[in-house]
Amino acid sequence: MQSTHNSHRTPSRAAWVGIAAFCALACMGSVRAADVQIPVPSKFKIIKATPEHVQSLRAGGLVVYMRHGATDARYPDQIPVHLDNCASQRPLTADGRAQLDRIKVYVAQLKIPYNKVISSPFCRAVESAQRVFSAPLEIDPTLRYTAAMPEAEKAPAVARTREWISRKVEEPGLNRIVVAHGPNIAEIMDYLPPETTLVIFRPLGEGVGFEYLASIEPYHWPVLLKALANTP
Repeated sequence: MQSTHNSHRTPSRAAWVGIAAFCALACMGSVRAADVQIPVPSKFKIIKATPEHVQSLRAGGLVVYMRHGATDARYPDQIPVHLDNCASQRPLTADGRAQLDRIKVYVAQLKIPYNKVISSPFCRAVESAQRVFSAPLEIDPTLRYTAAMPEAEKAPAVARTREWISRKVEEPGLNRIVVAHGPNIAEIMDYLPPETTLVIFRPLGEGVGFEYLASIEPYHWPVLLKALANTP
C-alpha cells in the first residue's frame, strides 16, 4: 500500500532522543517509568521495489532519493562541521565504497533516465553520488545532514529535503536523483532508510507533498534484478 505524505514530524527522531535519554539516566542509577517515555517503535511499512516500479521510473517524473554509502561511525562529524574538509566528516568505509561500485552496475541495469544528480554538500554524499550515478553533480549547500544540527539550523535542511521530493520534475521523461542523508527523510516521514538505500517517490507538488512508492534496500538488489530479468 502506497503512502502519501505532507508536512509532519516523524516519531523516528523522537525515538532516538528518548532512547538516548533513557540510557543516560540508566547510567546514573535506577530509572522510574515516570522519568522518561520511550516512544512507540515505527510502524512504517517498507514497500520493496518491483519491476512495475522500475517501469514507472523508466517513464520519468519520479524522484529517487539515495542515502549515502556505509560509513565509519568511529569517526563522527566534527561540530561545527567543515564542509570543505572531508577529514572533519564521517567517512565512507572501504566496504561501503565497494558496495557503491556494485550498486552503480545495478542502477545502470535499471535504465533510469536522468540528466543530473543533486547532492548534499557532505563528502560522503558527494562521493556516493559520483560512484553510483553517471551525470553532472549539483551540490545543494542547504541539503545538509540534519541529525547533528540544532533545531533552528535544521529547519532549512528539512524544508529543502521535502522540496526536492515534492517538487514535480520539470523535464519530461526524466527523473530527479537526490543523494543525501537518512535522518533527513526520517524528519519528514516515519522511515530511516539504511545506508545506500534508494527510495522512490512520486512528487505531488510543492505545498502538496509526495507519495512514497517503494525502496531498494541494499540486500534487495538480487531479488529485484532477478525479477526484472524474468519480466517480458
